[in-house]
Amino acid sequence: IHTPYKIHTKPLKRRSKMKKAVTFGEIMLRLSPEGRKRFVQADRFDAVYGGSEANVAIALGNMGIKADFLTALPDSPLGDAAENFVRSFGVNTKGTVRKDGRLGIYFLEKGASQRPSKVVYDREDSVFSRLKEGEIDFKKAFERADWFHFSGITPALSRQVALITKEAVCTAKEMGLTVSCDLNYRAALWSTEQAAEVLRPLISMTDVLIANENHLKMLFGIGEGKKLTCAQAAKSAAEVFDLRQSVMTVRRTLSADDNSFSAILFENGNIYRSKKYQMHIVDRVGGGDSFAAGLIYADKMGFSAQDTVEFAAAAGCLKHSIEGDAGIFSAKEVSFLAGGFSDGRVQR
Repeated sequence: IHTPYKIHTKPLKRRSKMKKAVTFGEIMLRLSPEGRKRFVQADRFDAVYGGSEANVAIALGNMGIKADFLTALPDSPLGDAAENFVRSFGVNTKGTVRKDGRLGIYFLEKGASQRPSKVVYDREDSVFSRLKEGEIDFKKAFERADWFHFSGITPALSRQVALITKEAVCTAKEMGLTVSCDLNYRAALWSTEQAAEVLRPLISMTDVLIANENHLKMLFGIGEGKKLTCAQAAKSAAEVFDLRQSVMTVRRTLSADDNSFSAILFENGNIYRSKKYQMHIVDRVGGGDSFAAGLIYADKMGFSAQDTVEFAAAAGCLKHSIEGDAGIFSAKEVSFLAGGFSDGRVQR
């Protein structure tokens, strides 16, 4: 197929020879009222599984990249179901810690028009939040890996998990892996002061940071008292944290159903911008995780900086059309969208 925008379409290396990406975080049971019903109307809930780092690993697996997901799950049928869900997309879960306890849950009420979506967490004292140092062997987990990804959600879950995340990042750096972080600040989990204290040293060891200008200002004072553009925020973050790549997602919310989405990448003193997508949303959750997976995929495959930001933005956009947390699409489908085929016509 000839595409109007010539994006890099280098074929995947053989999976047996490609080094893997590793993610670390919590996977939860997601419960949502049917359709667009509100919580108070619900008499049944749709159940899926999701969590930021699990979503990244699943999207990578769907695109043909070897991915390991490190987590802790209850030694119960619910833990089995969550692990089987992740494994069904080709993700390796052999490093999963199993122990007595509960699986974290979150409830999602999907918004519509001018009514926003709502999330209610029920994840306190989950098995993952009670992880202890030494229960995951990161040196073993990072063997034959070249990339480690985490989000700002994970160290927010408990003081102990924050220390374990630091151990993971330090080990990854010592072993020469590329480290990426999706800042993902969640006000429901911790204060800006707590987040800044924990995340600043972690991001200082990060190679690739995904964020937005508001969170950079709230947590680290980048652009405080100024009106920075997203491009300026990306450049400032790269300078403050000595990043190889600083990536900003740019979302404009017209309603719960309609958003615009694009991205900016700063690398080696240059700014690269993706095209802007106007999206009619099926499921908002996990869009940023699919964006992160697209970024990792493109970088690992050796794409140019421009093709990398185009591919990542297309992956993030495509997720908004898919029910559930995870990005269930192939690299070919992402390339098709990044290449300019965005009218949604039937493919025959």
